[in-house]
Amino acid sequence: MKPLTVLLGIVLGSAVAMAVSLGMTGIVFMLLPEYSARLAGEHLPLLKALAWSWSLALVAAAGFIGELQGRAWRRPAQALLLALLLALAWRYWPA
Repeated sequence: MKPLTVLLGIVLGSAVAMAVSLGMTGIVFMLLPEYSARLAGEHLPLLKALAWSWSLALVAAAGFIGELQGRAWRRPAQALLLALLLALAWRYWPA
């Protein structure tokens, strides 16, 4: 297996784990209606993080599958993955 394939698999696994854990956090928020007033300010940031994480997971899956199958569109998918990772780092890097 090529090193790029392994790296893409690691990124894909991490992105899916992050997306699932954020989704579970959303479920916990829904299961705690008594804390809805305290958690009201966290809903929009959670939804934004869910959108970012699922986008990352989908693009990483496309790059990974394209690399495994040797498809012609794998390089644009991997370039998009790199751009998305850089955008996430820019967005969430502490000031």
